Amino acid sequence: MHSMQTKKLGRTGLDISPLCLGCMTYGVPERGPHPWTMREEESRPLIKRALDLGINFFDTANYYSDGTSEEIVGGALKDYADRDSIVLATKVYYPLKHQPNAGGLSRKAIFSAIDASLKRLGTDYVDLYQIHRWDYATPIEVTLEALHDVVKAGKVRYIGASSMFAWQFSKALYTADLNGWTRFSTMQNHLNLLHREEEREMIPLCADQDIPLLPWSPLARGRLTRDFYAGSARQESDLVGRNLYDATLEADRKVVEAVAEVAENRGVPRAQVALAWVIRKPGVAAPIIGASKPGHLDDAAAALDLKLTSDEIARLEAPYVPHAVVGFQ
Repeated sequence: MHSMQTKKLGRTGLDISPLCLGCMTYGVPERGPHPWTMREEESRPLIKRALDLGINFFDTANYYSDGTSEEIVGGALKDYADRDSIVLATKVYYPLKHQPNAGGLSRKAIFSAIDASLKRLGTDYVDLYQIHRWDYATPIEVTLEALHDVVKAGKVRYIGASSMFAWQFSKALYTADLNGWTRFSTMQNHLNLLHREEEREMIPLCADQDIPLLPWSPLARGRLTRDFYAGSARQESDLVGRNLYDATLEADRKVVEAVAEVAENRGVPRAQVALAWVIRKPGVAAPIIGASKPGHLDDAAAALDLKLTSDEIARLEAPYVPHAVVGFQ
């Protein structure tokens, strides 16, 4: 019996759980850029636990651990779930090989990448195919027409975008409309209590266009779940994370302390408070949560029921200062 109620994903008609399991955590550590990933035998119980909790939405990328995340996730879902009930998302942009035409969003790259992803995932279609970043070297017309053709070929059901400037997303939407091509249905962007720059432009644009948000890193790579200087094995080896959060340490520390206070007063783990804030943001369909331990999944599920008061939200938001926009240049 699944405890989690599903909801509609924007205008797609898809039924999704209000949490999405981000699968960057699962992959062969020696392959690709993330030495802290978990091998198949450690990953499968967590994917199984997510399904048991009622999560039916899984997000990976061809780039994660050199394709091995897709292999692990695809294999586990084949064994544990009914494909028709699952919403499976992956991404395209970053190159898996050091050679010409290996990455980017050209027609050639997209056609090649989707076939390779389908093979690794062991499925004949992806529910949500997302551009992992904006390709400054390829006109958006080329990318959108290629994605439209991939949808028409039955390999992809819907397309989504991720971190970019609002002017870029706006251009992509009106270019698709002008040409009668498939429109991006979702925006996977960087939103958490330590990075709220998306509230300026991207979130209002998505609200206007009725496009749901799938925030990545809702816990700021764990920074919101522990004391400010506690760190973790991943934090030490995670250069991307350091680039994302090192510039605003003093203000960020105050935000982390506010999360700790609210959590202590409520008698709940910090992760639940930080995640409850993201879940309640207007337009958020499902935060993308990572889970390297069963407790991470339990905390995330519990956060769905945690209703923060307006006073608590004000306390969490008060120390924030503007941040340089990071994560997608």
